[in-house]
Amino acid sequence: MSRGTTAAGRGGAEDRGRVHEIDALRGFALFGILLVNAQLMAGPYTAFGGGPDASAVDRASAWAVTATTTVYQLFSFLFGYSFVLQRRAAREAGAAFPTQHLRRTAGLFGLGLAHAVLLYPGDILMTYAALALVLYGLRDLAPRTAVRVAVCLVAGLAVLLLGYGLLTVALTEPVTPARYAPEAAHTVAAYRGGFPSVIGAHLRELPVSLGANLMYTPDMLAAFLAGLAAAGTGLVERRGRDRVWLRRTAVRWLPVGLAGGTVTACCANGPLDSRWFLVGHAVSLLTAPALTVSYACGVLLLAGALRPVAGVLAASGRMALSHYLAQSLVLACVFTGYGFGLYDRVGTAVVLAGCVVLYGLQLALGARLMNRVRYGPAELVLRTVTLARCPGRAPACPGSHPAGAEPRPVP
Repeated sequence: MSRGTTAAGRGGAEDRGRVHEIDALRGFALFGILLVNAQLMAGPYTAFGGGPDASAVDRASAWAVTATTTVYQLFSFLFGYSFVLQRRAAREAGAAFPTQHLRRTAGLFGLGLAHAVLLYPGDILMTYAALALVLYGLRDLAPRTAVRVAVCLVAGLAVLLLGYGLLTVALTEPVTPARYAPEAAHTVAAYRGGFPSVIGAHLRELPVSLGANLMYTPDMLAAFLAGLAAAGTGLVERRGRDRVWLRRTAVRWLPVGLAGGTVTACCANGPLDSRWFLVGHAVSLLTAPALTVSYACGVLLLAGALRPVAGVLAASGRMALSHYLAQSLVLACVFTGYGFGLYDRVGTAVVLAGCVVLYGLQLALGARLMNRVRYGPAELVLRTVTLARCPGRAPACPGSHPAGAEPRPVP
């Protein structure tokens, strides 16, 4: 992928300064986001392989996704990296970055709130928007300091989860699916109902989802800071096409990441019982960065070897926010009363197979659309909010040129 031309073939002044390797990584991470969110939106048991009578194939499918998926860390890393690029571009354009960042954050929060209420209460955008304000306060940290803070955040959260998890193992009894059967039945009925019923279910689940996000904010902020440090040293620009370094790094860290993912899957999806859930997630906090690094290096290796693949991934990465919201819209229409009402009626393996199809369609659409326009629909909305009254057609408009000043949010 060459810098100075877009992944989809659009060149021009607005694209100079864009790091297309970052776009390609974001386009890849969309698939992992889809795999996780689809299971959570398909039914109360889908992410765990189905209910008590689920098939071995469904259980194995859910187990494999848990063991191999760490995409939220990758998205968080890319958010921090893009923050530095946005700040740098705003400075070069003479724009007021603090004002732009505040508007962008408010716009992201608004989109996240609408997303959570209308489509998926497990939204991450509101949490990202809140943490973006914290990131702004830490924007001048030296790269080494940012990495040290990130390590302390992850280690501290892992110790807390591990300690609480071990207490849970020692002092409580396993929770069986039968215990939550009445609540699950109520949830199923709500999601299969009409529009008011679905919205009501979202509003009931939203506090729990926000609480779960709050618990993991140290991990998200740590990934933000890792991205901040990496962008400060130009890591992707320097190493993104160094095939020897990428291959060596991927091979070194992949076994660590997969080992940790295996432990996490055993705790979350069996054979260990529900008491081990937090222990597994504590292990994941410590080893998921290794798996994330391996995936990122692997994608960049593939992108360097197959330019058409790189272009397709980068095109979808440029409209990642639109794709993220579109995924939820499609899934809501499939699984809730908005459309087919298939909530808790489809096995995990079928859900994951559908994800492959949907992601393929999104890649094709992204490549086609970004060959014709500069922004995806949601990106255009967020850009408008970020630039406020600033006319987008004026060349001297702060934030319009050089490109890279445009908001590039990541879900």
